[in-house]
Formats: sequence, C-alpha cells, structure tokens
Amino acid sequence: MAEQRAGRKLAGRDDGYVRETFTQPREKARQTARAFLDEYPKQAYMSEVETWRELPGDEIEFTMRRLKSAD
Repeated sequence: MAEQRAGRKLAGRDDGYVRETFTQPREKARQTARAFLDEYPKQAYMSEVETWRELPGDEIEFTMRRLKSAD
C-alpha cells in the first residue's frame, strides 16, 4: 500500500490517465472542476476529482484525472 501511495506522486507513470493539478480559490476551483467534468464526462472518460485538500486562505488544491483516450 505504501508503494501505491508513493507511486501516486511519481510523474511520468503510465496508468492510462491524464492528470491536471490546480490551486485556486474555492469558488474558482468549483468552476474549474465543473468545466472539466462537462468537457470530459465520467461515463466516457472515467473523469473524477482524484485528490483535493484545503489550503490556508480558502484555497483548494485538487487533481483532476481522465482517461488518455480523450486525447
């Protein structure tokens, strides 16, 4: 399990997903996530918010993922 967690942080892994990480104010983060999911629907691209966390100053850091087949 620890290897899996460590693997999540490795850039360049090829598991079939494209990931994008954002750091934005809360409301902008909601808009960005909604736009991403509208562009890449879960049913077709298995899109999701993979991780997120709250930062000081009401900022949200989050990673969106989708299948590469969307490229």
